[in-house]
Amino acid sequence: MKIFVTAKAKAREERVEQIDETHFKIAVKEPPIDGKANSAIARALAGHLGIPRSTVFLKQGTSAREKVFEIIF
Repeated sequence: MKIFVTAKAKAREERVEQIDETHFKIAVKEPPIDGKANSAIARALAGHLGIPRSTVFLKQGTSAREKVFEIIF
């Protein structure tokens, strides 16, 4: 299952907003340095969906605001 995320790093507060079944806006406090923000976004997404972090993989958008995650069950 593919999940499309619009990411915001260095936000004041962490927030997950679900737009529809496969689109999310996620804000995290971590800076976009050394993959810290990407890891935090994946953690927030997994927490929101109630699934283990180990099932969430970043497929596209390593250094972009628009990201594609894949959920493997």
